[in-house]
Amino acid sequence: MKSFQVADFNAPLKEVDQPTPQPSGTQVLIRVKAAGVCHSDLHIWEGGYDLGHGRKPLSLKDRGVSLPRTMGHETVGEVLAFGPDAGADARGGLKAGDVALVYPWLGCGKCEVCLAGEENMCLKPASLGVYCDGGYADHMIVPHPKYLLNLKGLDPVTAAPYACSGVTTYSALKKVESAFDSPIVIFGAGGLGLMALSLLKAMGGKGAIVVDIDARKREAAEKAGALATVDGAASDALAQLAAKAGGPIKAVIDLVGNASTAQLGFDCLTKGGKLVIVGLFGGGAPWALPLIPIKAVTIQGSYVGNLSETAELLDLVRSRNIAPIPVTPMPLAQANQALVDLQKGKLVGRAVLTP
Repeated sequence: MKSFQVADFNAPLKEVDQPTPQPSGTQVLIRVKAAGVCHSDLHIWEGGYDLGHGRKPLSLKDRGVSLPRTMGHETVGEVLAFGPDAGADARGGLKAGDVALVYPWLGCGKCEVCLAGEENMCLKPASLGVYCDGGYADHMIVPHPKYLLNLKGLDPVTAAPYACSGVTTYSALKKVESAFDSPIVIFGAGGLGLMALSLLKAMGGKGAIVVDIDARKREAAEKAGALATVDGAASDALAQLAAKAGGPIKAVIDLVGNASTAQLGFDCLTKGGKLVIVGLFGGGAPWALPLIPIKAVTIQGSYVGNLSETAELLDLVRSRNIAPIPVTPMPLAQANQALVDLQKGKLVGRAVLTP
């Protein structure tokens, strides 16, 4: 088994060869066919988050992430073998040879939140590719068959991002469905932003105005169906948003999550509007506190999505024949280069490692 691991924060990934693990208990062994390289991986690789306002950065060690760690939480694999406790009832029809998307946002599996199907909100997370080893490898262990969602013919390379960028944007969009009768604003035209555009259309939304400081990414958003785009660094960005919306802006989804996007997103909202923050770029909250009650604005965080939402998403993709976001397949051996390209903003859409 070959994997590429974070051995030290801010250091090149380490290539590791070790015996291929065998599944025990309810575990499932898969052969990795595709592993998306997500912006969240950069935070793990870099070792922390900027909290702004002069606060000490939040380190991944403080969050319980230990090294070495094989990243990769957007993984598709072929089922090879089941552990002895993963009987027919546990498998839910899954069998050896099936190609499945791995749901990675696991919790402790025992608390009230987990038992309610909201493992992504567990206070003792065990996310694959974050707290446990993930898909930057040619093989991977999945704790239980229920976390494997049969692709049923979807392409593994283009489907891999549904495990994070897909379900993350789907869950965020569900939080603003009441505003779908008018254009919403989306900050960020990377993998998540392009995914959000295709899902918004399939979910019946009127459309979105996309804000990004990168002209190439704004162009990609326009090709993906954005109603309009705005350069977030423009001095008149707020006025442009108001003009292009043609009416009150009821909802904003911030897929970047820095002080400037949060400020512009807040400022463009009408009274009673909703700002959903997804991105983890970093920084401190920029809003003037009195304006939150004066505008009666809701500010909500959205963290990935749950298992049932991921299953809903795959059903939506199949039933509506949703076009995938642009992907750049790269050999597993180029995992480090993929991270560097993402860090430097060279990628449009998503890089996907293919062992």
